Amino acid sequence: MKKILLSMALCPTLALAQNPYLPLWEHIPDGEPYVFDDPDQPGHQRVYIYGSHDTRRTDYCGLEQVVWSAPVENPTEWRYDGVIFESKTDRDGKPLREDGTGDVLFAPDVTVTTDQQGRKTYWLFPNNQAWGRNGQVARSNRPNGPFIVANWSREDATKCDGILQFDPGVFVDDDGRVYGYWGFTQSWGAELNPQTMATLRKGGQRIENLIPSCQQDDVFRFFEASSMRKIEDKYVLIYSRITREGEFGLPATNYTLAYAYSDHPLGPFTYGGTIIDARARETAPDGTVIPTANPTGNTHGSLCKIGDQWFVFYHRQTGVNEYSRQAMADAVTVQVEKGRGGRVIISEAEVTSEGLATEGLSFGKCYPAAIACWLTGPEPVWRDSLGSHYSGPYIKATYPIAEPLLAKDAVKQPYDLSLNQNPVANCTDGSIVGYKYYNMNAREAKRPLTLSLSLLTDGAKGRIDVMLDSPWAEKGGRKIGSLSISGSKSQKPRLVSTRLALPADIEGKHAVYLLFSSPQHGKSICTLQTIQIGN
Repeated sequence: MKKILLSMALCPTLALAQNPYLPLWEHIPDGEPYVFDDPDQPGHQRVYIYGSHDTRRTDYCGLEQVVWSAPVENPTEWRYDGVIFESKTDRDGKPLREDGTGDVLFAPDVTVTTDQQGRKTYWLFPNNQAWGRNGQVARSNRPNGPFIVANWSREDATKCDGILQFDPGVFVDDDGRVYGYWGFTQSWGAELNPQTMATLRKGGQRIENLIPSCQQDDVFRFFEASSMRKIEDKYVLIYSRITREGEFGLPATNYTLAYAYSDHPLGPFTYGGTIIDARARETAPDGTVIPTANPTGNTHGSLCKIGDQWFVFYHRQTGVNEYSRQAMADAVTVQVEKGRGGRVIISEAEVTSEGLATEGLSFGKCYPAAIACWLTGPEPVWRDSLGSHYSGPYIKATYPIAEPLLAKDAVKQPYDLSLNQNPVANCTDGSIVGYKYYNMNAREAKRPLTLSLSLLTDGAKGRIDVMLDSPWAEKGGRKIGSLSISGSKSQKPRLVSTRLALPADIEGKHAVYLLFSSPQHGKSICTLQTIQIGN
């Protein structure tokens, strides 16, 4: 309770709905977003996010899949809908494992079919990692489950019939025909039997190398994470792509999502381009390209239109490994040239702090420091067999008190508000922490602005300069404030503030950056918990 009161005192209006758009203790990577009818409110729709669940801490994903949803009218109000699927028992209800635990479930997909009476069936493809159950399919009459396995084998009670394999993606076309996509370093596709949603249609064939893999060419470079969307009359395949070594001026990575498009669900496909580069690359004043977010990792996601706005959903890394990933979303534009051979043009999204709240960050609201979209140090992050070394800031991973979060009403119970702060740790000399974008139209222009930071001092004496628009004066950045940090080490959070000198006529959305400097190079100045800018 003391922690809750302290957190509320330091940040009484803690905001929870920007990037990452779920509570910061929740780790939902591989998100597949869909707009489905709300079964509890006829005539209304919700955005549902289906993903894996990073709860094992020392390895990818978890033993259960959960779902969160939000009303399409306000996609920042996310609700936890509970566990939708676990694979613990076989066809006959017997435990699959002696210890009673379930199978590990990786990146799933979901689709919906409608019968002649208008009844909907939702199909979950959980990406089960247990041998013999890789092609598992489950169904429900609700988008938030629970889902029950639908394709148990008649010959073996522990196995499932089906052709889908790693990272399944399933798409139901307007004519009711069903298509499946899957693959790891090699892209596969096929038309499925709509009766089983798991097996090949009669006379159908698997298509190998649906799009060229990362081992075949320097354009498509498919790695994993197949996800199909139909946009007007085009079929758009979103996937994780390995960039070429030196492409964009950076090392090769599969931390990007790309797309290809076609006039037919099974191709041939034309390469479209990059939709999101989760490294958040920027060009420094000397012309070099730098990653301003975690430079290594993986990502998986897709496109979703909410109202009139398209978004790309993806994930980012937190902590010091790849096992506590967080759900992210950013706006894109989509243009379709109709007719056979027409192009699909999707803009590359920018990694931001605002995410689904496209009007920008608000003045007066207190945000967790971890909504930072720019985290750079004096030297780049490197990884080796012993883990990761950070020369600058990184986001600490936090988990709920009752872990894993499984009970449907768990988020309704009181919990430690500090768990929703994901501190930004290791703010050393030369570090930059940035937030895109604050909506300057929302401020009271005649009243001065104050920046307030809740932080723990880590022992190094230093200074934090506040920059507007860019961290570099050479690229238009303007210093609007500064504050000093003592060299003492605190055990409890403290609040530090400084007045900001903003032009009276400033309008629109602007980025804010915190630049850290210290004579004690390599030693952390502070750990950030929250940030607030207000009149």
